[in-house]
Amino acid sequence: MIRRPYRLFYLALTVALLIAVSSFNLLAEDLLDQRTSHLEMTSSAFQDSKFIPPEYTAEGKDVSPPLAWKNIPKGTRSLALISDDPDAPNGWVHWVLYNIPATLTHIDEGGKNLPSSVLPGTNSFGNLGYNGPNPPQGVHHYHFNLYALDAIVPLKKGATNKELLKAIEDHILDVVTLTGLYQKRG
Repeated sequence: MIRRPYRLFYLALTVALLIAVSSFNLLAEDLLDQRTSHLEMTSSAFQDSKFIPPEYTAEGKDVSPPLAWKNIPKGTRSLALISDDPDAPNGWVHWVLYNIPATLTHIDEGGKNLPSSVLPGTNSFGNLGYNGPNPPQGVHHYHFNLYALDAIVPLKKGATNKELLKAIEDHILDVVTLTGLYQKRG
């Protein structure tokens, strides 16, 4: 027979072990979710690292391409999007959007489905919204960077990509990049 003080000790030890095992299982599930559920982005207009159709460039309709994403991380409060051309001298920003609702899973061609709460930033053309590829020569890479954020961005309409990146630097839960290529025709 186990004496009473030892019985309490074993009971406390058993409870502590059960709590530890339960906590470990929850932690393992979270780590597995993070490892297997990375943010993904696609476009029905072009595949990653393939050419962007001319209609989404300055040589075409110059409207933003359709984009879709999935696997938004838990805790995401908003999304932000920056599209840029790192091949241009000093880089060139084509599109800045922020405060995209975490519940939104896509952007239609031309951004037709964006709610008014989504704020456009100022691109390198000095415009709000999207201006498509227009490289002077050669093939350029156009990155569409989508950021999952644990906050609503506290910037007013018209922020630059640098201002946006500074505002979100401590709030990024995940980021994904879809790359399109473009070279002027003729």
